[in-house]
Amino acid sequence: MWNAREIPDRAFAKSVQFTPRERPTVAAGPRLDRRIPLAAAAGSGPDPKSPATGDTIGANRARAAMRRLRMLGILSAFAVIVLGTVVLSDIGVLPISVSAPLRYAALVALVSSCALITGSYVRMSRLARPEPEARRLGSYELVELLGKGGMGEVWRAEHHSLVRPAAVKLLRRELASHLTDSQVNAMNVRFQREVQATAQLTSPHTVAVYDYGQTTDGVLYYAMELLNGLDAETLVKRHGPQPAERVVYLLRQACESLAEAHHRHLVHRDIKPANLLLCALGLEVDFVKVLDFGLVHDLDRDTRLTIEGSVSGTPAYLAPESAAHNRFDMRSDIYALACVAYWLLTGTVVFEGDTAAAVMTAHIRDRPEPPSWRTELAIPPELEDIILSCLAKDPDERPQTVEELSRRLAAVPLERRWSQARAERWWKAHVPSLLAKSRVGCDDIEVGQLRRRPSFVMRNSVPS
Repeated sequence: MWNAREIPDRAFAKSVQFTPRERPTVAAGPRLDRRIPLAAAAGSGPDPKSPATGDTIGANRARAAMRRLRMLGILSAFAVIVLGTVVLSDIGVLPISVSAPLRYAALVALVSSCALITGSYVRMSRLARPEPEARRLGSYELVELLGKGGMGEVWRAEHHSLVRPAAVKLLRRELASHLTDSQVNAMNVRFQREVQATAQLTSPHTVAVYDYGQTTDGVLYYAMELLNGLDAETLVKRHGPQPAERVVYLLRQACESLAEAHHRHLVHRDIKPANLLLCALGLEVDFVKVLDFGLVHDLDRDTRLTIEGSVSGTPAYLAPESAAHNRFDMRSDIYALACVAYWLLTGTVVFEGDTAAAVMTAHIRDRPEPPSWRTELAIPPELEDIILSCLAKDPDERPQTVEELSRRLAAVPLERRWSQARAERWWKAHVPSLLAKSRVGCDDIEVGQLRRRPSFVMRNSVPS
């Protein structure tokens, strides 16, 4: 469904101290890591709506809280009945006399009910806090919440022995409470497909996956590289429209990532500024990483993983054929990439509207304005022609491959080419903290911060 996962929430959680490690028990499987495999399909994994066989502390505490609430209900009902009887007898409605012991019993029941109410609220508030057990996934320790989306949440994590920072994405289990079984299955399969699709891509401009698996209570997760940078949406919001030479430089890197995906018959389906990250990687800056293959579509398998009646993607970056018929191919990604270029050059989306339906209707029906009409920055006519051709309503009139698009972008005449030297100066002037954070060396780490690598464990070989 459109923009379902893009719910920005940058509220950060505090770091926590972790108890001694216990490896979770998971089922064996033939995926990337035999220790922490992912279920082959949604149907073969645990049902997110029910507790898993390997129960957790959180599940036990939840059941204990429910037992307390049931007891509270029974005791409260008794107190209300007795107190009601006392009141009605005092005002003369009931011709009975209530003895002192019965009055005391009603008072005790009322006090007990209040105490149980307080205790239940305290217990439920503790349940809302993630326990250290819940902050440990396989070899990774969750340190800081980075953001939440409609389908998952992303944490900054550390590997327990490598001390390698990573970003861990979790499938939000609480979503299952208000979804049907088919919707839950579609969400699980989509999450697994995102992992599998990203893991098989090796382009340096695609975010790398380190590990993936499933917790004992059925929560799917995967670990990917943690990047220092800012996405294209934040770039324009904070620093305004970008010069044409920089836009060309960034788009060609995105084309490299999409070219590999398209050769593997994978369509991203959600290319937008928020999914293009400009990062400082090693000594390079303005290095583009394509993120979030959560809506990836395999052209060899036309399996619908979206909720029935919905449209996949984000309305402001949907191709006309996708908005009208929910059809996607490689040229749909090219259309979306042109919308990203439009945003980078002008600071505005191609079409605006009060509702998602109005925006999609404009993509289907209206002719886009040339980018040069919306900005005071110089845009080479050749670049403008490329963008408008990518925004053609008919997919056959667009560049047919991202390789062709990249070649046309490389041929655009520019007064000055964007270079690493210019990018370095920009980062030092505008985002020095991000640049410094990405280049912290070992000399900047105190000895007390270093962890000792666990000793090796000798294991018996498995006989063939």
